[in-house]
Amino acid sequence: MAELIRCALVEDVASGDATTLALVPDAAEVRAEIVARHTCVLAGQPIAEAVFAAGDDSLTYEALAPDGKAVAAGERVALIEGPARGILTAERTALNFMQRLTGIASQTAMFVDAVDEFGTLILDTRKTTPGYRTLEKYAVRCGGGTNHRIGLYDRIMIKDNHRALWARESGSVSLAGAVRAAREAYPDLAVEVEIESESEFMEAMEALPEWILLDNMGPDRLRHFVELNAGRTRLEASGGITFENVVEIAATGVDAISLGCLTHSVKAADLSLEILPAPPNT
Repeated sequence: MAELIRCALVEDVASGDATTLALVPDAAEVRAEIVARHTCVLAGQPIAEAVFAAGDDSLTYEALAPDGKAVAAGERVALIEGPARGILTAERTALNFMQRLTGIASQTAMFVDAVDEFGTLILDTRKTTPGYRTLEKYAVRCGGGTNHRIGLYDRIMIKDNHRALWARESGSVSLAGAVRAAREAYPDLAVEVEIESESEFMEAMEALPEWILLDNMGPDRLRHFVELNAGRTRLEASGGITFENVVEIAATGVDAISLGCLTHSVKAADLSLEILPAPPNT
């Protein structure tokens, strides 16, 4: 994370913050606050604090609201004190991180709240910004969502291309065989299998994978597989799911819904940093 912050600051500051260096005296000290411009679910306080510290380690940063808290328009969420140059130079980088993460947390919270009555998990995906995955999946958790696999290394996920290559190279079309082969290679990992038909479902269930992925299926088909499954394994719905239809999908009885939109196309939150007036002379 320190390297990501360093790269972000270098990208923005490069040889120096010319405007601040030209106009703001080195000795100037200020207090500033970060303010939410609309209702949102906060995420990114530790990252913003680390950005300011990386810019000037004499700054102090006080989080006024914890990550995962819903804040109102106009609410102060952080207070920063110290050299004005350090605050102004780190401002945009800190807000860029925090606004994106808060946007992810806020959108996740909308989906989580929408399906709360069904107890359906809202999962993220690997459709994350390169280099930002740890942060973006953290933001999903701040919004009440649940992380799917972090990468290619922490869960077996047998999708259509894997099935096709398995069949070609092994000479077997058995999904159960693919599940068993995956478990033999990685006995400590959960196995998930994407299926497209009832026959594929029945084949996979011979080896009872921990998860079945039901991709791009409407509510009627999802209900059919929920009934067919009868609680034997966990079912994940994915593909074509939006805020407009997520309740209908959750009502089918699936265990989880995965949504790439939580991270790949989220709208950043609107947060701003305001310099506070100097206290009157005493």
